[in-house]
Amino acid sequence: MFPTDTLKDKSKLFLQILIPILITQLGMYSMNFFDTVMAGKAGANDLAGVAIGSSLWVPIFTGINGVLLALSPIVAQLVGSNKKENIPSAVRQGIYLSIVLAIIVFIIGYFLLDPILMSMSLDSNVSYIAKYYLVALSTGIIPLFMYNAVRCFFDALGQTRITMFITLIALPVNILFNYVLIFGKWGFPPLGGIGAGLASSLTYWISFVISLLILSKVRPFSLYEIHKHLEIPSLLAWWEQLKIGVPIGFAIFFEVSIFAAVTLFMSTYSTFTIAAHQAAINFASFLYMIPLSISMALTIAIGFEVGARRMKDAKQYSYLGISIAVAMSVICGAAIYIFDDPVANLYSSNPEVINMTKHFLFYAIFFQLSDAFGAPIQGALRGYKDVNITLLMAFISYWIIGLPSGYVLATFTFLGPAGYWVGLITGLAVGAIALLTRLVRLQKQSLNHPQLFTTEAKE
Repeated sequence: MFPTDTLKDKSKLFLQILIPILITQLGMYSMNFFDTVMAGKAGANDLAGVAIGSSLWVPIFTGINGVLLALSPIVAQLVGSNKKENIPSAVRQGIYLSIVLAIIVFIIGYFLLDPILMSMSLDSNVSYIAKYYLVALSTGIIPLFMYNAVRCFFDALGQTRITMFITLIALPVNILFNYVLIFGKWGFPPLGGIGAGLASSLTYWISFVISLLILSKVRPFSLYEIHKHLEIPSLLAWWEQLKIGVPIGFAIFFEVSIFAAVTLFMSTYSTFTIAAHQAAINFASFLYMIPLSISMALTIAIGFEVGARRMKDAKQYSYLGISIAVAMSVICGAAIYIFDDPVANLYSSNPEVINMTKHFLFYAIFFQLSDAFGAPIQGALRGYKDVNITLLMAFISYWIIGLPSGYVLATFTFLGPAGYWVGLITGLAVGAIALLTRLVRLQKQSLNHPQLFTTEAKE
């Protein structure tokens, strides 16, 4: 990161940060995408099992990853304020915290996975695949969370091409592992959907090892000597990160877990309905990587400018990012409308699943348009370390507005299962409007009192 004076220079720098993040996010999500698509080719039960397993895992992963994302604005503001000597300790403590969080998730999953699956009205084969998909995947959660902490450090320095490089290595490896383990190639038994979980775990380990090598061998990261010095875990340092990270994590958890909740509600429908819904939401979530990447780039750019107290520049970045997200959303919406049939055929060869997937994809057009407004605004607010309002609005828009209205529409109107999609779209739109209001107010405050935005997250 470096200061810029003109909108043209800001646009150029922002794209230099954004494009590698976007490629990284698309690559990372492609692992889940290919898990779902390749499991679907193994059978409807495998697709439904991976769908249920992913619906339980993704909210947990994204929520914990949200906690770790606190490192990005912390490091970005340290860089902007020229306090680079504090960065190594912050990163080490972030890595320690990631290990502790991974262990906690593993323990909770050990005790709660069976009761959760037993409470659902699932076919025994689907339940079995869902359980052992998650068991196989859990063997890689510690390196996954550690990698994400290191990744936040890389990205906060503006070196987003590094994580892009790691992802571009990991993605074909993941596809290869999926091919071998799902379908039973090269002497391995065909594991179906369970093989997708094991393939993801192996890929997490490879990504983590590569990131450690880069951290210790490649400049400018090696200059911070994070790998050379051990220090005692600090509860105070963890608390400083958690004050920012927990609201981020819960906001993301509330957002992503709503999709898990909808999938669980849809377990009362047929296996074909579950599979079609998961296929559509999987593709919509794939497109969500665009506004999410813009959100992450905004956190880095705005955090850097706020750290240097250049509040006008921070404001310019925020609206630049939102404009790009909306433009991309319009393009993606048109692509969904035109190519709904080829997209549906990616996930299944069953005619009923294909037709239902195309039906759900129509709603996905409006779904991702709402995301294009909301996600970048959240990233901008995080750059200011303003995270609590995002948490509150995520809870209200999804759980107070989105899910209840979706249930009513699905149960008592002609929309059926599509009613849940309409409810989610409504919740997203309300949340985006509220957060935009917050951002405008915050920017006015920052221009008058810039010193208030470089210490801690605001209420």
